[in-house]
Amino acid sequence: MSAWLADEQNGKNPRLSGPKIDSATPVWLSVIMRFFLFPALIMFPPPMMAQSFKAEGLRELEALLDKAVAVRNPAGAVLRLEHGGSSHTLVKGARALVPAREEMTPDTVFDAASLTKVVATLPCILLLAESGALHLDDPVCRHLPEFTGDGRERVRLRHLLTHTSGMKPGIPKEPAWTGYAEGVRLACESLPDAPPDTVFRYSDINFILLGEVARRVSGRPLDVLARERVFEPLKMTSTRFAPPEEWRARIAPTEKDETGVMLRGVVHDPTARRMGGVAGHAGLFTCAEDLARYARMILGGGELEGARILSGATLEQARRVQTAGTIAERRGYGWDLESAYSRPRGEVFPPGSFGHTGFTGTSLWLDPHSGGFVIFLSSRLHPAGNGSVRDLYEQVGTAAARCLAGVDFTNVKAPFKARAPGEVPTVLNGIDVLQREGFARLSGMRVGLVTNHTGINARRESTIDLLAAAPGVKLRALFSPEHGIRGQLDQEKIGDSVDKKTGLPVHSLYGERRAPSAEQLGELDALVFDIQDIGCRFYTYISTLRLCMEAAARQGVKFIVLDRVNPVGGAVVEGPALVSKEAFTATHPIAIRHGMTMGELARMMNAERMTGADLEVVPVEGWRREMLFDETGLPWVNPSPNMRTLEAALLYPGIGLLEFSISVGRGTDTPFEILGAPYVDDLRLSHELNKLGLPGLRFMPARFTPTASIFKDQPCGGARIEITDRRALRPVRAGLAVAAVLQRLYPGKFAVDKVGTLLNHDTLLKALKSGRDARALEDMWRDETADFDGRRRGFLAP
Repeated sequence: MSAWLADEQNGKNPRLSGPKIDSATPVWLSVIMRFFLFPALIMFPPPMMAQSFKAEGLRELEALLDKAVAVRNPAGAVLRLEHGGSSHTLVKGARALVPAREEMTPDTVFDAASLTKVVATLPCILLLAESGALHLDDPVCRHLPEFTGDGRERVRLRHLLTHTSGMKPGIPKEPAWTGYAEGVRLACESLPDAPPDTVFRYSDINFILLGEVARRVSGRPLDVLARERVFEPLKMTSTRFAPPEEWRARIAPTEKDETGVMLRGVVHDPTARRMGGVAGHAGLFTCAEDLARYARMILGGGELEGARILSGATLEQARRVQTAGTIAERRGYGWDLESAYSRPRGEVFPPGSFGHTGFTGTSLWLDPHSGGFVIFLSSRLHPAGNGSVRDLYEQVGTAAARCLAGVDFTNVKAPFKARAPGEVPTVLNGIDVLQREGFARLSGMRVGLVTNHTGINARRESTIDLLAAAPGVKLRALFSPEHGIRGQLDQEKIGDSVDKKTGLPVHSLYGERRAPSAEQLGELDALVFDIQDIGCRFYTYISTLRLCMEAAARQGVKFIVLDRVNPVGGAVVEGPALVSKEAFTATHPIAIRHGMTMGELARMMNAERMTGADLEVVPVEGWRREMLFDETGLPWVNPSPNMRTLEAALLYPGIGLLEFSISVGRGTDTPFEILGAPYVDDLRLSHELNKLGLPGLRFMPARFTPTASIFKDQPCGGARIEITDRRALRPVRAGLAVAAVLQRLYPGKFAVDKVGTLLNHDTLLKALKSGRDARALEDMWRDETADFDGRRRGFLAP
């Protein structure tokens, strides 16, 4: 059979497979349909398919498969490509060659091998994390108590998901063993041969452990949990572990086992086979149609045809870089992003696309930029166990990307920059530098630490824990800013507490007091500050920095800032730099997008306010001012509950100005990336905003109901914001442009006066209320920005 074609509209799959040929069709008509009509469909595809795919690209794909199948490497394959609401399926060669040849069909079921990791185990772990039953930062031993000792207690669930646990690749085969429980016991007894977060080593043990964690936490075996919570809701009717005998005729065999029996419907992976066919790393069987449904759910933000599996925010985190900056390979939670296993990405799909492969010759690669994905299923080991499709993965990925019509891969908003060959991550925050120096700067000192959950090193080790364990450092007290010591609170006042792990007192700086008291500093030699800022004037961590430095100066206590990168870069400065009145959200006259690090801000405020602090800044190393956060190789941690993505941080200096006037997405999956109000016509607003031609932005009509903050539980019309060019984006101009349009369209409804809360500039607010547009407003602050840019240069790190 040369090809099967299937078009899909709006994610619905009618399973159209070209003209049906059955036993009632005359032989002469069958010949015409098979040898003339099918090729004609390829040469002259249906209109919807033609809009989504390029004909020359499809021919290239087909030629690749024809060439591979001609030499039986593999014997056959099913390739499924989807984009723009359409699909294209190629079915080539044989499903089986021995004992007799069987033709490949679109519904052939394959041993998915390691695709099990991302199609079964990963969604189950993420579901449990969303429910609060576990946290990805949990030590593995919290759920598997026997996994402890010899460094295993340092391994966390996220290390298993990213293959940075330091565990060996797999469980030894000898001495002979059998049974699920025995496999889990051997996995738990395995010892890491590298500390977590220091090396990437692909390991089946990681996902064997995760499969068992899912079983113990949920109380359901992994196969049952995956079936009930993932496969059945998604109508993946041909996906399961340990397929029944009646599926056997549809299943592609792999190779003979140790006894000479051809494996068909029995998992190929020896460890999974010994464990009874159900394990977290392998054992799943599936087909192209089912994998396509799963891929649509992933790219659809966790939902397919009304079935919600996971939240969009969870899936966004899963496909972001989650490996430490000191590790060259980039992995998300489960997903491969950039490593030696990334061959299916090919030469065209951009950084930010993601996927996985399976040992038996299977792969799945998804691209959020184009909204497309490619599935390649083969049984490369059939019949003799010696086939290889590694090069074919790469060729298929390249050709598949070239098939996608209407997609520009030359100017992609990639979430990270591809590494050059041999490149080693070099960006270090202050805590990494301090740790590398052996904490010598703090030796013999009694120390207080101002920090929260963002105070971590590149390996995600907490600054609290590092200083508590550092030889010669006497950590005596902790101080927490807005959102608390763990960054999870979103309330007006936060009380004092005790850190459960260290037993140290936690003094809140977001309650009755905003600065450490003389009594709290009385027995300290140094106050250390380690908090991640977001690069915006009204983000309150800057006020906490200033007030702590001033308190330390009054008591003669040394003030040490562990510097951190500015996540939105340090090259661009934007917005007014004067404030009408000093406030907790306007602690010093700086531009709204200030382009400085916390250490640099500390130097500026110490000098300009004549604070007289004994200030020391432990600098960032390897950071260039033009770098955005995802170019540093460092793991993203939400600085506050609603600051969940770099995109949100880039938009925040402008969209954040509006949060007392309209909903800016608090109480949705995408805070600061969507805005609106109950009175807004979403179609009109997005049209008016797009007419402005704001650099780096596109607005799309959106309706949503926030579950928190302003307009809570009220249906809102508005716009979803897409960043099309991060370098060109000017968020402050954009935010005030939105305000000006809302003021013009909805006078009396849009609470324009409340824009002044964070803008804090009476002259600009008055101009906004009078109808001045964003360009005129920008002209008014241009001199202020230039003056600030000149002031800051004397305080910037070399």
